[in-house]
Amino acid sequence: MKIRLDRTLCDGFGICARHAPRHFSLDDWGYAALETDGSVPPTEHDGVLRALLDCPVHAILTVDDPEVTP
Repeated sequence: MKIRLDRTLCDGFGICARHAPRHFSLDDWGYAALETDGSVPPTEHDGVLRALLDCPVHAILTVDDPEVTP
């Protein structure tokens, strides 16, 4: 699985960093930053999917999502 973070949508809830800290961190203002290239190994799918589903502003997308442009 591959993900993408749309920082323009992020409102700084920090839910992603709690669910998947290896993939998301928070910057000095509390907004999410992607810590990886977006590749998620199978062993970490659960936390990343939980972050994706719990994000209130839907700032995390899967790359195969039709809304994502390369």
